[in-house]
Amino acid sequence: MNVFFDEDKLEKGEQLSPALSQAIAASNLSMLILLMSETLSEAEYIKDVVEFVIKELNSKSKSVSKELVGIDDQKKKILQLIEEEDSRIIGLWGMDGIGKTTLAEAVYNEISQTFQRRCFIQDVREKIEKQGKESLRNELLSELLNSKTCVDTPSIRSVLTQQRLNNIKVIVVLDDVSDSEQIDLMGVKHFGDGSKIIITSTDRQVLTNGGADKIHKVNKLNEDDSLQLFSTFAFKSLNPAPDFRDLSNKFVEYAQGSPLALKVLGSKLYTKSRKEWESEVDKLKEYAKPKISQILMSSFEELDEQEKNIFLDIACVLKGESKKEVEAILSCLYEGAMCGISDLLDKSVIEVDSNGVICMHDKLEEMGKYIVRRESRDPGERSRLWSLKDMIQVLKYNKVNKSIEGIKLFVSRLEDQLLLYSGFEKMHNLRYIILHTCPFFVNSVSFSDELRYLHWDFCPLKSLSSNFNPKNLVVLKLRESFIEQLWKEDRQDLVNLRSIDLSGCDRLRKIPNLSGAINLQSLCCNGCGSLVELPSLNQLVSLESLDLSGCGRLRKIPNLSGAIKLQSLCCNGCESLVELPSLNQLASLESLDLSYCKNLKKIPNPFGAINLKSLKCNYCISLVELPCLNHLASLKELGLKGCHKLKTFQHLVGLRKLSLSHSRVENVSSNISKLESLNVLELEECERLKTLSELPRYLGCLNANYCRSLKKVSFTDHNSSSFFSLHDGDDTPRDEKVSMSFLKCFNLNNDSIKNIERNAVLQIQSLAQRWARRQGRGSFGNQFFCCFPGNEVPANEFEHRSVNPWLNLKIAPNGCSGSRFLAFALCFLAHSLIEDADVGFICKYQLTAASGEKFMGESRVSWRWDRGYAGHVFIVFNKDMIIRDNDYEKASFEFYIKDHLGRQYERVKWGVYVFYVDAESYSISDVMSCDRKRRFRVLKNLIASDANNAEVITIKNSDSQEVANIEVAHDGSATEIRTGDERRFGNGGEEGGGYFEGYHLSDYLLYGIYHMVSFTNNPDIVVCVMNLV
Repeated sequence: MNVFFDEDKLEKGEQLSPALSQAIAASNLSMLILLMSETLSEAEYIKDVVEFVIKELNSKSKSVSKELVGIDDQKKKILQLIEEEDSRIIGLWGMDGIGKTTLAEAVYNEISQTFQRRCFIQDVREKIEKQGKESLRNELLSELLNSKTCVDTPSIRSVLTQQRLNNIKVIVVLDDVSDSEQIDLMGVKHFGDGSKIIITSTDRQVLTNGGADKIHKVNKLNEDDSLQLFSTFAFKSLNPAPDFRDLSNKFVEYAQGSPLALKVLGSKLYTKSRKEWESEVDKLKEYAKPKISQILMSSFEELDEQEKNIFLDIACVLKGESKKEVEAILSCLYEGAMCGISDLLDKSVIEVDSNGVICMHDKLEEMGKYIVRRESRDPGERSRLWSLKDMIQVLKYNKVNKSIEGIKLFVSRLEDQLLLYSGFEKMHNLRYIILHTCPFFVNSVSFSDELRYLHWDFCPLKSLSSNFNPKNLVVLKLRESFIEQLWKEDRQDLVNLRSIDLSGCDRLRKIPNLSGAINLQSLCCNGCGSLVELPSLNQLVSLESLDLSGCGRLRKIPNLSGAIKLQSLCCNGCESLVELPSLNQLASLESLDLSYCKNLKKIPNPFGAINLKSLKCNYCISLVELPCLNHLASLKELGLKGCHKLKTFQHLVGLRKLSLSHSRVENVSSNISKLESLNVLELEECERLKTLSELPRYLGCLNANYCRSLKKVSFTDHNSSSFFSLHDGDDTPRDEKVSMSFLKCFNLNNDSIKNIERNAVLQIQSLAQRWARRQGRGSFGNQFFCCFPGNEVPANEFEHRSVNPWLNLKIAPNGCSGSRFLAFALCFLAHSLIEDADVGFICKYQLTAASGEKFMGESRVSWRWDRGYAGHVFIVFNKDMIIRDNDYEKASFEFYIKDHLGRQYERVKWGVYVFYVDAESYSISDVMSCDRKRRFRVLKNLIASDANNAEVITIKNSDSQEVANIEVAHDGSATEIRTGDERRFGNGGEEGGGYFEGYHLSDYLLYGIYHMVSFTNNPDIVVCVMNLV
């Protein structure tokens, strides 16, 4: 990607510069970006493009995409089972390593967006062992009900919870279930009509006893598919290299159709010579018919000694911990540990999930534990212990020795805990401790000075032992513990300490002197309600995150000027906090949360916090004024909910989210239309608000509920083409609905109601257009919801209306099937007979083509209803309401409302708005119709979308110097390859570079440059960044 700046003024009719013309001619694809900016330099534009493309590609990549080779037929069979009405619970059964999880994830990714709620729970068996059945079930319910839910009984007895579940259509995947009781426990019988539950297990009887309606046996891969999957990892291609085909066939034969074995073998042999391949074949020949475990063991034996130790540490102790922490811990034990972890990732024996957590296949974990068991028949002679039974045996018979390096235990009985604590002092080489215990009080426990990782939830100690020297400690986690102070000595050797997590330690009164913790990156005291003061933090030069949320007695935060790397400071709920330290030195600060700091009267001027992106001051009821924020060009989110004493707020042009709910604002003036990046505007219960003038037309979420004084609402433009860029922002939430709500705003005048109606239709058109044009690429809201006072369905927009539960109408066939999409939106009014409850608004439809072919579908929108919604108009639209046109000429609709008890309410006024959307790509004229300051964001989305087919994107500056590379992996994820020049994103040359005036080039030139050639592998992309008036 070549990024050019034209420094000279481009007069109307002039040609492009020779350098740019030459670059365009030599490139596979070119892109010209036109925008106006008074702040960004060339280097900043380049940095912006790089960061955005990487973020977009990573957000779209799927973790399973490389492993989808050969499962299409099985995926189709499962999708067919899901379509069957009598298939509610679908079981996937097969041996370990056969690809059950991959298959379930592929199906889930394909269809989950069609359900109201969705949840994928991986490793059910293991999670239940770690955190308990009820805890995991509550996580699932909280996710599905979108609210914290706690059920502490074996079954869901709450009628309200049952009713709420019964009224939503969900898809849930329960992966690796080992007992049918685990299925019942999750409450699947309460899920609403149309819900689907996919369960994977190695035991068919578990699925049968758990009520599976259909069971699909996951088969081994056939020879052709096995060769393709193997080649994907061995050659990064679907086919083997010609010179290696014979050897590839042998490895495929040995793998016996196991995806796990193929993946591990292929990763192991990647970039190896033919002689090394032949040597590996000779090893496998030693087994008459190698089993998967033997193939995996062969890969383990190929590791060097350090990699073996890292593998065993992860398999037995550190699996499930964050990659960042594991790297820090192991780097203090092994030289080159990060390279070792990287090699294990390359060899596919460990993985990192989307949350940055180290994962490992169960089969590989079992192999690692088997290897450790082989160290000795006596558990006390082994290096790592994870079995409580083995640990009790070691302690009871006094077999503790220096061999034990790591333990990971879940202990519930008091006598077992006391026995365990007494044995710690004898484990002189203990490096890792992960303990989950019940909070039975104990006076003292001794630890080895070799300890690197101490993770002890519900720790019963008041203080760590005075004999413990934390000189080697890297990570300290004592969540929900009885701890009152970490250690009694004020000064400790803490040079290796990277992270402290004391969240939920509500008895903690004091943090010790941390001046020696110069490498500390994270300090979390969330929920430490007794904490009164903090030590000096000025020496913490590596600190990146400081979480003090819920520290209700903390009155003051010490000087932070030395914490130059601090990115996040959270003081949410620090009710006693009266002042903040200076923020001038915190150039790295990106997030500052001061919500619910009720005694905070002022905020210091964040003049030096030039990278601040989020500032939340919600419910700071004593806050009188804000400092000047105009210099914060990076600020995207400003939260001022419930700030009653604030009289004004600043119009910051880069804001994407502005929260003013529960405030005393009276008018939102036309200046808000200048907030061209604004996506979310929250104004709920602003009871003095009277006017909303010239609102931005591309808002993703507008909440003006309970603004009872609101009379006037207007929008900047009612031209549908200007809605092109709706949700083209780079931070638009993927799964949230686009909404516009004016609940209980009964003083709105007629003109305002018409403005809202028209704007709702334009937003619906824009969403449909976006989906059709991009064919699902990129992120945008999955549904639209609008609510405002009224007692009639708008006649202008919804010409097809009915008071009956059905409606039939004719539509115009276009005679060109597939060239457009048919879309419809619903409008309805519901009467006051509906009781307060979760309700579903359901529309079933049937489309009939000229040929007689019929298409049937269903669309459902769920909402928490109360009687206050009577007297309101609702307009809804979602992705189920847009269908590729197949020359349809008739449409019939059936509409009703269903409550939590299954009762239907049919006598509802409702209407349908039918329209068409062309199935075409964005044109450059669409781009040019956007506001000039938004073009750069829109076109970045187009670059990111088309870059999916790339392998490497090279980025050069205007001097043709290579400044960065973006590598696109087979799964679509992207990473930046460093060039070694850490200054590549500096000031970008001379001061003021790139600031000039110019004129618009013709749409024809723009269109020709962008559409010159589609992306191919290893493309060059020429991006010309020009500043325009």
